[in-house]
Amino acid sequence: MTTNIYERLTELGITLPPIAVPAAAYVPFVRSGNLIFVSGHIARREGKAWVGQLGRDMVTATAKHAARGIAIDLLGTLHAATGDLNSIERIVKVMSRVNSTPEFTEQHLVTNGCSELLAEVFGERGAHARSAFGVAQIPMGACVEIELIAQVK
Repeated sequence: MTTNIYERLTELGITLPPIAVPAAAYVPFVRSGNLIFVSGHIARREGKAWVGQLGRDMVTATAKHAARGIAIDLLGTLHAATGDLNSIERIVKVMSRVNSTPEFTEQHLVTNGCSELLAEVFGERGAHARSAFGVAQIPMGACVEIELIAQVK
């Protein structure tokens, strides 16, 4: 039996945030057929960009926590896109950019913060393909930015 996603969120102590207002010339999501493409969401702390660079002034565990927060924000946008998270058939793809020095090589571990939460919420439907990149900078100096593609019924 499939668990109701909203019951699962309550069990995890997660309250969905409202959809984020785009910071530039784009929309928060686009639906094409049965796929929803969610624009990149940056890490936020206390309502502002969570600034930091891995390998310089931030450690993996902290950025992993930031990536988990992004996953919650992505869920809020998916809720706005679908009206019902129970209509998500599968999280198809997650793409993560980690603000990091050239020497930092744990982008995949940072991104686990998002991937693990999606699996906790959606179970098998949350298993996804993924890419994690180290980049020289992210808008507003954020430590992590993540986007995703979801399939709906």
